[in-house]
This record gives sequence, structure tokens and C-alpha cells, in this order.
Amino acid sequence: MAPPPPSPPRSLTSVSLRTPLSPLLFLRPASCNPSAVSGSCSSGACRGVRCSAANKPSPSTAPGTEVSSTSMAKIRSEVLSPFRSVRMFFYLAFMASAGLGALIALTQLIPALSSPARAAAAGETLKGLGIDVAAVSVFAFLYWRESKAKDAQVAKLTREENLSRLRIRAGEGRPPVPLGELRGTARLVIVAGPAAFVTESFRRSKPFLKDLMERGVLVVPFSTDGNAPDLQFDEADEEEEEAAAAAGKMKRRLWQLTPVYTSEWAKWLDEQKKLANVSPDSPVYLSLRLDGRVRGSGVGYPPWQAFVAQLPPVKGMWSGLLDGMDGRVL
Repeated sequence: MAPPPPSPPRSLTSVSLRTPLSPLLFLRPASCNPSAVSGSCSSGACRGVRCSAANKPSPSTAPGTEVSSTSMAKIRSEVLSPFRSVRMFFYLAFMASAGLGALIALTQLIPALSSPARAAAAGETLKGLGIDVAAVSVFAFLYWRESKAKDAQVAKLTREENLSRLRIRAGEGRPPVPLGELRGTARLVIVAGPAAFVTESFRRSKPFLKDLMERGVLVVPFSTDGNAPDLQFDEADEEEEEAAAAAGKMKRRLWQLTPVYTSEWAKWLDEQKKLANVSPDSPVYLSLRLDGRVRGSGVGYPPWQAFVAQLPPVKGMWSGLLDGMDGRVL
């Protein structure tokens, strides 16, 4: 009996290793990208795939692979102002109705002015034409105002979406994740300026570290001069950690976020300073709400004490009830 024909060789199957990102600080391990083969993985579980650890943006953020910032901003604009489209539709309908009435009145007015027999009705027709023209003007103004407000809101939300796609790293050895991954779990404060400014901001925040952590505040220090800020606790803080290790760990988490791909951060900050007519060299801070929208910004040191007074805690009986009470957006 002839031996059975050999089975065809199995082809490698692309494996998608995706682990959902836990909120806040419990970040996923480095993800594996099946798009190419590389021998840089030391773990046997990643054979046949490539572990993405290069200092470059993830392929998932490449143009055309996700919803653009502008499209997402338009969706959020519809959610934030659900009745704006309805109002704009009715404004257009009223404009069309008044314009049609004005056209009919104009066709009646021309013969009335040219014929002495119809001159008596010319005054009433002229009055109706004036009302229709005034109505068209009013509704056109209302439509223009709504359209302008919509464009301004979409532009602001687009900038916020671009901010949410900037990447950070929570501690050494952690993979970079988009800033938007912390929406709903943390109130971020971005401190951008020279290393000395960041260090002084850190020093000023130390009396309020515990209160800031209770309010879900996390700081993203961004040194614009390329130097590393000194974010070390002094001896008194170390002694406090020995007395209360859990509280000490929470305090250290407040300043553990680190921006990655700093050229993208610098570009975004320069655009915001230009829009706000702020000098490019000025140190600034930005405070974000839980939903990721900008609730406050300014030149100089962040007002830590004001944050403690204004923001509600995110734990205990206040959790969930006051999540949106972060103050109005800018």
C-alpha cells in the first residue's frame, strides 16, 4: 500500500494579542504586533510576532486607521448640543418660507406700482414684503450665529481630541498610552515649562499631595528645555512613607506620568499658546476635567490650593454624583 500523501505545511496564522487597558495606573504590558516578524522578543510567548517597543507612534494611530480628530469632535459636538441641528433646520425652513413670501409679494408689487388701478393695494403689499425681508434677515442672522458657535465648538473639541491622542508613560518600563485612556478616571494637570519651573511646581504641590490624590488629580510634567526636573521627595517625605507606605505610594503616583514623543507635545502646546497670544517661552499649566475637556489654564504655577478647594473627591459618598462638577470648560 502506498504511503498517504504528506499533509500540506501549515501557514503561520496572525495572532492578535490585545489586552484591554485597565483604568488609571494599572497599565497593560507591552503589546505584540503581528504585522511583521522580529527577533527582538525575549519572551517565548511572542514568537512569530513582533513586540512593539520602538520609540515611534503605534501603527494604530496612522492616518486612515482610526476616526480623525475632526470627525470625533463633530460627533462630540452633536452630543453636547443635540438641539443645535434642529434649530438650524428650522431657521433654514423659516428663511425659505419668508423668502418665498417675499418673492410672491414682489411679483404682486411690480404690477401694482405700474397700474394706477392697483395702486391702492400697493401699500399693503409693500408692508408684507417688508415683513418677509425682515424675517429672512432675522433667521439668517440666527443661523449664522449657530453656525459660528458650532464651528468654534468643533475647533475647540478638535484641539482637545488632539490632546487626548498625545501619549504618556506611567512609570519606567510601562508602554506609552494615549492621554485619552485616563478619561473618567483622573483629572489631569499638565505642567509645561523649563525644568526649574516644573521642579518648583512640584515643590509647591507637596503640601496638597494627599488632597489632590483624593480628587483624582494626576500631573503630567513636560520639560520644554530638555532637562530632567528634580521630582524627588525629601527626607521628611521618606520618613512619612515609612510610617504610612500606602499613602506614600499614592503621593508618588501623582507625578509619575511622563510625556513621550515630546515633539508632538511641543507642537500642540505651541499651537495653544499662539491661539491664546501667549509667548512661546512662557511656562503654562492646563487643568482637565474628568471627561478630558480643559477646565482651566494659565501662565505660571498651577493653583494647587484652588484645585483642592474646587474639585470634589472621587471616592466615598461623592463618587459618581459630582463627577461632572469640575467647573465650566474654557
